[in-house]
Amino acid sequence: MPGTGLRRTKSIEQSIRDTDEPGTKLRRNLSAWDLTVFGVAVVVGAGIFTLTARTAGDYAGPSVPVAFVMAAIACGLAALCYAEFASTVPVAGSAYTFSYATFGEFVAWIIGWDLILELAVGAAAVAKGWSSYLQTVLGYLFGDGATSSIDLGGGFSIDWGALVLVLVLVTLLVLGTKLSSRFSMVITAIKVAVVLFVIILGIFYIKGANYTPFVPDGKTGGAGETGVDQSLFSVLAGGASSSFGVFGLLAAASVVFFAFIGFDIVATTAEETRNPQKSVPRGIFGSLAIVTVLYVAVSLVVVGMVPYTDLATSAGDGSHKTLATAFSANGVDWAANLISVGALAGLTTVVMVLMLGQIRIIFAMSRDGLMPRGLAKTSSRGTPKSATLVVGALVAIAATFFPADKLEEMVNVGTLFAFILVSAGVLVLRRTRPDLPRVFKVKGVWVIAPLAIVICLWLMLNLTVLTWLRFVAWMVVGVVLYFVYSRRHSLLGKRLAAGESTETSPAPAPED
Repeated sequence: MPGTGLRRTKSIEQSIRDTDEPGTKLRRNLSAWDLTVFGVAVVVGAGIFTLTARTAGDYAGPSVPVAFVMAAIACGLAALCYAEFASTVPVAGSAYTFSYATFGEFVAWIIGWDLILELAVGAAAVAKGWSSYLQTVLGYLFGDGATSSIDLGGGFSIDWGALVLVLVLVTLLVLGTKLSSRFSMVITAIKVAVVLFVIILGIFYIKGANYTPFVPDGKTGGAGETGVDQSLFSVLAGGASSSFGVFGLLAAASVVFFAFIGFDIVATTAEETRNPQKSVPRGIFGSLAIVTVLYVAVSLVVVGMVPYTDLATSAGDGSHKTLATAFSANGVDWAANLISVGALAGLTTVVMVLMLGQIRIIFAMSRDGLMPRGLAKTSSRGTPKSATLVVGALVAIAATFFPADKLEEMVNVGTLFAFILVSAGVLVLRRTRPDLPRVFKVKGVWVIAPLAIVICLWLMLNLTVLTWLRFVAWMVVGVVLYFVYSRRHSLLGKRLAAGESTETSPAPAPED
């Protein structure tokens, strides 16, 4: 039976039944290929065009490819757990829905609130990056005076570039998920072609001397200097700084983890997939494998093209280096211009898929009554129109009026926390519901899942103290909202109070 109070759980059967509820039913029209496109569309973006160069210059030096591999391993372990959960519980909401079935309503609310932080902040941050590249492209076309923002004076500005992007993407998402997938497919093909171009052309400008020292000695005064800007692990271990050296490499792995965020969003579309039991795992692993190869190849090329010190964040104005920087330094300005255009296309789909994931989380929470039920209503096109408009408005405001500094790390801490709960949830569900049919099962789950938890916790410890303080503050706000609103409006709570059963007879055991 489901628990009571904070630990009341929503059965798997009830979660699946709710997907057929009139007025909140999503249209099932996505394939494994659509999910892979979504995964690559969101992952190949901010990380490859901006984080690669900056992380090499500020944290890891030439060893940045190792940081990408470390982050990929953490994602791969968590991906196994996501794949089993998503194929077993093919319902919108991803980690939120999984937690509701295993840890109870309060933990589900916390992870849902956490995912709102991850996806909304991520979408706003990438929209700001998109606008920066738009300004670069406008400069090529109309001269240096062209800008993607309007300065209002007094330190305030309106980023009209980011606003226009969000409005266009909201329109696409309202019109339908399948249309969004087709749009993503075209744009993703363009940006992957640009990434391959970077790798192939960049090989001809690699200088072996730039790879030494592979792990530079640690220093102070870098991006991860001291105090609240230093990684939590280096503070606990007594390190002087998290710029370069071993602490820098570990901090780099936590930073570039942002580049992999997105494969988990594939799980949020499970309810809209024709054959989720098979398509979701394929979409998750397909997208993760593709982007890992691209990231490692690009990072090896970039640090081989220029000394890592030339990629450091400028001390004067805090400006960041990008892939285009490496080509400009080698006199290949036309290639730098092409990369900027590719980045503009690449970041477009990142913002769209982050918003898609955000909308599905809010949709699932609203359908359960933990947020206003009106946000779970679907349109004649089978899309959650109200939730889409609300998310679009929030992301537009954040991207248009607020700066994007430090947003990547805020996204990272939220995502890693979600990965830990999903990995733990797989273990809980294996023990509490061994009868559930599992099309995809993690082999050696009692080793894989705990390892995923340890590695994700390790990466969290290598984020800055300031990031942790902001994360805790966000969680405190979420706890208050739960007790003020969500707990009293919970649909599951009302069903239990009315004496309704949310259980059904056990599902047949899967065949070996």
